Amino acid sequence: MPGLIRGVARTAVVAGTATAVSNRVSRRQQGRWAAQQRYEAPSGGPAYAAEPPAPPAAPDMTSKIEQLKQLGELKNQGVLTEAEFEEQKRALLG
Repeated sequence: MPGLIRGVARTAVVAGTATAVSNRVSRRQQGRWAAQQRYEAPSGGPAYAAEPPAPPAAPDMTSKIEQLKQLGELKNQGVLTEAEFEEQKRALLG
């Protein structure tokens, strides 16, 4: 049974990390596209820069803190080893 719990916990951590990374990549790509469109002048009209887009939202520290708490609990329960904990922490904060 402990192996099953460890597997489920590891899957949850990996899924949470993957979601965070995916969201970050999406925001970065949207920012690049917005910057590219801002500097392209529409054809046939006056060349002017569009209103700059709002800065991307700051990473949600609340969710990162919650994920760190969950990682700490899993480590305290013995589900994660110290090395696994450090690796997941680096990936989350990286």
